[in-house]
Amino acid sequence: MSLSKRRGRLNQGPASQTILVVGGGIAGITAAVEAAETGYAVILLEKSPALGGRVASLNRYFPKLCHPSCGLEINYQRIRNNPSIKVITMARVESLNGQVGDYQVSVKTRPRFVNEKCTACGDCAKASKVKVSNPFNHGMDSVSAAYLPHEHAYPQRYVIAPEVIGSPDAEKIRDACGYGAVDLEETETVFDLKVGAVIWATGWKPYDATRITPYSYDASPDIINNLEMERLAAHDGPTGGKILRPSNGKPAKRVALIQCAGSRDTNHLPYCSRICCLASMKHAVYVREQYPDAAIDIYYIDIRAHDKLEAFYQRVSADPQINFVKSKPGHIELEDDGTPVICGEDTLSREIYARPYDLVVLALGMEPTALSDTTSVQMGNRDDYGFIVPLPGDEPGMSAAGVSGGPLDVSMSVQSATAAALRAIQAIRTVSPGASTG
Repeated sequence: MSLSKRRGRLNQGPASQTILVVGGGIAGITAAVEAAETGYAVILLEKSPALGGRVASLNRYFPKLCHPSCGLEINYQRIRNNPSIKVITMARVESLNGQVGDYQVSVKTRPRFVNEKCTACGDCAKASKVKVSNPFNHGMDSVSAAYLPHEHAYPQRYVIAPEVIGSPDAEKIRDACGYGAVDLEETETVFDLKVGAVIWATGWKPYDATRITPYSYDASPDIINNLEMERLAAHDGPTGGKILRPSNGKPAKRVALIQCAGSRDTNHLPYCSRICCLASMKHAVYVREQYPDAAIDIYYIDIRAHDKLEAFYQRVSADPQINFVKSKPGHIELEDDGTPVICGEDTLSREIYARPYDLVVLALGMEPTALSDTTSVQMGNRDDYGFIVPLPGDEPGMSAAGVSGGPLDVSMSVQSATAAALRAIQAIRTVSPGASTG
């Protein structure tokens, strides 16, 4: 930016020093705390009731197989201890106009029906007799209509399902709260913000498995996706951490993991999502830990274990009960009792196979959430796949963090978010070079 243009913008009014982060997953959280700890005011928006995004729903990370609550809790403490960060959940950007140092943002919030007085005591949940599908467990179980999003939710505040508003059950929920935290009259609100820079950390969603018709995802409960497998293995999941067949509740000891389900396929997602191979290996470890006599087949095109993660691949492949099958399965049939049967050809041996399994897990790829955003908000340039990518001459006040900019694992998302925080700070300083960071 030339000096004359910079002065022209400054003459229009004082530049905002506030950074808006859209998306409260691991990338958004990281960008927010990194920017705030340099002294900048940060507003962190999240569309769901709690922070954490996809990472919060994972059972464990690879390669060390530690629980993600550890890393998340450290960041939640950083948020709690930093008054420069304002967290707004159940919120989304409706419109955005302006330029670096002077963005006008319209934000809409959905009602939670529970205010800041909530102590997370759980009395409201005990009072409710209505059950609703549990979004955290991808609908594999149900929860009370008054529920805590999950045990490590931040903020620790209950939510009331909109389905019961106006019903006698909602009145029971309100009457059970001894703190005056239930507000059944809460409505959508729209408010405006002025910010100096915007970081898009809108994350990803799994590719729609029902579109891969040969794999019969919607025809059998014993065919699940990789995110559902994470919840199935989690102690707070629908089965209390037991990997069981959803159809009958019996142990899943014969398990198939299909790589590149809808990925690297011009009919679906033409790109590699980077994490799927390692995630499936992690799932194989989950099964082996629970069932010493389990047998797992991993169907793959190529194994992609980048950098130091090669050691994790070597560890898993050394297990004689985990079998790697170089093949792209053609289709999945169902036996008379509903057992899924994977059919295809082994690329190496040329064997034509038809193998039954207790459980089939589809390793779905990452689709950018920004691709399906139905608002008119301009997040920046997109590549052919819908990821946000910077181009020469782009507005410097907007940047992407984490998977909104391309497929990344958790550690890479954290690095990307730190870089995005730096870009946002640099952008603000171009229009307000003498500003203090506090």
